[in-house]
Amino acid sequence: MSIGKRIGAFISGISRPGTTAIGTTPAPGATYAPERDGEPDPGEVVWAWVPYEDDPSQGKDRPVLVLDTDGDGWVGLMLSSQDHDLDAEDEARYGRYWMDIGSGRWDSAARPSEVRLDRLLRLDQDGVRREGAVLDRDIFDAVITAARTHHAL
Repeated sequence: MSIGKRIGAFISGISRPGTTAIGTTPAPGATYAPERDGEPDPGEVVWAWVPYEDDPSQGKDRPVLVLDTDGDGWVGLMLSSQDHDLDAEDEARYGRYWMDIGSGRWDSAARPSEVRLDRLLRLDQDGVRREGAVLDRDIFDAVITAARTHHAL
């Protein structure tokens, strides 16, 4: 990132309130516990603003799979409707690893989604926009197993 972008990111507060990439920092253990109560729970897909890796002052609203609580927030993994299977080798070269999780109610067009396994996110309470859906228990467990190759979950 250029010095101009770094200064811009610093001045703008690095990112919008709500989400911080925490890389491969150990995360709390993940226990499936969805409750349709308006609060994010492990196993639920929520919508939150996620900063871009190359410019944290920018980002976009996207679905995030909640893995666990973390203090007054949560940790999770971002979802994408783009198919990364076609360029999996290239993605892995840059340290990005994806797993297919199918479609769900978090996407109004019912597109198949992938979860990014290597980029752990911390969601603050004010950063979650809404609940999207509950992920199937077996898929959640498979995501946790796969994510453990990148994080201490």
